[in-house]
Amino acid sequence: MDRGSERDTPPGRGSDDVTAGRIPLAVVVVDRDGLVSHWSSGARRLFGVGRQDAVGRPAADLLPVSGALPDDLHGDATPDAYDDPHEAYDGLGPDLETSLGGRTSFATAGRARVTPPDRAKDGERIDVLWWAYPLVGPGPFRLLVLAADATRLREERGHEDESAERISPGFARHTELPAPEELERRLPEILPNMGPGLSGRIVSQILELGYPILEFSQYDRVPVTPYWGVPRRPGRPRTESAALVPQQRTAPVVPIGAEQDLEYAAVRERLEFLNEVSSGIGTSLDLHETIREVTSAAVPRFADFAGTHLRAAVLAGEGFPDGPPDASTVMHRVWVEHNDEPGRWDDTVPVGEAFAFPEHTPFYRCMVTGEPVLVPRVTDELSDRIAGEFEKRDLRPLIGQRSLLIVPLKARNVVLGFMVLMRRPDRPQFDDMDRTTGAELAARAGLVLDNARMYTYQENVADTLQDSMLPQVSPRMAGCDVATRYLPGTRLGRIGGDWFDTIKLPGSRTALVVGDVMGHGLNSAAMMGQLRTAVQTMAALETPPAQLLRNLDDLARRLGENYLATCLYAVYDPIRGELHLANAGHIPPVLVRAADGRSELLDLPTGAPIGVGGVPFESSVVRVAPGDRLVLCTDGLVEVRGSDIGEGLAALCESAAHPAASMDDACDTIIRALNTHGGRKDDVALLMARLNGIPDDHVAEWRLDAEPREVGRARRLVRDRLLEWGLPQAVETARLLVSEVVTNAVQHGTGGRIGLRLVRTDALLFEVTDDEPALPAMLSTGPYDESGRGLRVVSRLAREWGASASGHRKTVWFEQAVNDRH
Repeated sequence: MDRGSERDTPPGRGSDDVTAGRIPLAVVVVDRDGLVSHWSSGARRLFGVGRQDAVGRPAADLLPVSGALPDDLHGDATPDAYDDPHEAYDGLGPDLETSLGGRTSFATAGRARVTPPDRAKDGERIDVLWWAYPLVGPGPFRLLVLAADATRLREERGHEDESAERISPGFARHTELPAPEELERRLPEILPNMGPGLSGRIVSQILELGYPILEFSQYDRVPVTPYWGVPRRPGRPRTESAALVPQQRTAPVVPIGAEQDLEYAAVRERLEFLNEVSSGIGTSLDLHETIREVTSAAVPRFADFAGTHLRAAVLAGEGFPDGPPDASTVMHRVWVEHNDEPGRWDDTVPVGEAFAFPEHTPFYRCMVTGEPVLVPRVTDELSDRIAGEFEKRDLRPLIGQRSLLIVPLKARNVVLGFMVLMRRPDRPQFDDMDRTTGAELAARAGLVLDNARMYTYQENVADTLQDSMLPQVSPRMAGCDVATRYLPGTRLGRIGGDWFDTIKLPGSRTALVVGDVMGHGLNSAAMMGQLRTAVQTMAALETPPAQLLRNLDDLARRLGENYLATCLYAVYDPIRGELHLANAGHIPPVLVRAADGRSELLDLPTGAPIGVGGVPFESSVVRVAPGDRLVLCTDGLVEVRGSDIGEGLAALCESAAHPAASMDDACDTIIRALNTHGGRKDDVALLMARLNGIPDDHVAEWRLDAEPREVGRARRLVRDRLLEWGLPQAVETARLLVSEVVTNAVQHGTGGRIGLRLVRTDALLFEVTDDEPALPAMLSTGPYDESGRGLRVVSRLAREWGASASGHRKTVWFEQAVNDRH
């Protein structure tokens, strides 16, 4: 309740010249617990304490009105406790605190010297006049306090010497003063903006207890009216006030210019309201939080009911809505705020409801035209017409006789939705000035809503991009189980360069990869996608780990000088029980031994990051047993700002060794243990593999001669082994596929030995190896061609198939589902 910084007209002087004194006022409301619940901007300027620091604090710590506070509001405080910084020296009696007796059944006033916090260093004190009104009735409020700066008041009257003229706060029946109706009408202006019911009750109590006045030299009684601090318009004559003689009962005399002052005051009030709304909305880029802030800003100061409706595209955080809304546009009611009794609106206008507003309603007109719609009073006829458009609900008891204002929520000239505002019948109707204020409120709300929508849209795009670049890892690979976790970072749209991958290799082997592109944002994510694709391609060509990192380093240098990344590449051979690993500047992996549950960081040659160039990479071989677990992660999981990375690696080893019921539970245990520190900004990639191995009796290998007769032998060997494994349903398809692949090896090989291997996991894996390095290719065949259909048969009947070359040999492999019945 900012009352301005200057007085408009000094109070009159002399016993026969009593002038209405319009002065800046501080307004404070104290609740039943003795805590400040309202603190105006005038109070901030007068006492030097901001609203955020004042609201919620004990009033006795901030105000020089200890005598007006009952004992139960300020505990054991005594008058002496307020000697500094509040020194009471001039009240309504010689012993104000004693005369009150801790009661607040009547209004009190006083005077004190106050040292504001912002002037404490200089020891400067100001002279404060105050009035305190007890508030009776329901509600949390207990005390209304008005205060003014007597120092400035005395200076403006031309009396710097306090003894020259005595100024004291007092009370008078408003009917004892001239123009009582005018004073009563202006009295609500000094109150904090409340609902009409509460405001009316407080006004009636103040009028009963006494109108605030200033007493000059104990002769002049000047009624106090608030001053809004609106500067004069150029050329406007100075306000002349008529003399108010208490004893006379003449017709009310309105001072010249008072009507303009009141108009300016109304404008100032609305500007302050919009300013407070602007500072209170848009504090978060979360769309749902912004919606709540926008809706709540209007109640109760501007309206008694506010309901926000948004288009589906806005609520979903999708792209900008296409075209103007029409009768088919679906609106979502996203938030409702009101000061009626709880639950009154819930059943009739539930939050979350989606529907298209019917034509011939004010809601539809606002939505289509994009202009505010004002209905000063919803008549019975209009209430019936609106309620008739909505099935199975009766809106008439809620909207009848209320004042209605519907304002569009727009951004870049596109209607995102609208807000429905209503006032109860006992409150002034919306007028043209309210329509302008509501439109400005909606314009600011539309801007912050669109910002939140755009942020949500960008987050969705970032998440989609990140998800598209991360692989869909199968939880079961040949001889191992895999679980992964990815946590997006909090910087630059949640896009990062961390990735993991699992790649199926010939010979039932699996490549396990984890990497981290340095930096964040789209560039890092784009480089991550290129490196991941390159790793997949080179892994499919059976490139050894050290050579793969060497090739990856060359690729990164070609992409740009500023591209750096770390990468750990491991190949697991479940038949041999070996891990082949190579590291390019990445944190080492953790191996948890199944035999004793012990975890250890693998001691690998670290190497330089990808992109440095000119640095050799080395590979290591680690023997593993069935049941061992390998944990690979990026540094975002173990690095904590201000702490040594060794502490994070030790915590990783400890949490990885913790027993868990499943692989997913084990990953969650690690995340919970290491992701407890606040302020994590980097993204995290975690890959865990349980190395189950493949038993020897699930692997069969044979050596064949490069002779046509060996094709029949291969079919027999495969049939016998499948029957031994109890898989007769797979025999027919397996014999046909093995016959086609071995025939190709005999026809196109160089005459050396042919290897045939059969591995049983969750599927049947067949591998045929020969001495011809050239990879086979499917050929286009005509109806009369006698050959060239072998690989087409394999492609049709096998679940997967492929070929790879290593050195001077190649391997053609295919997988067959165990339950195949072709």
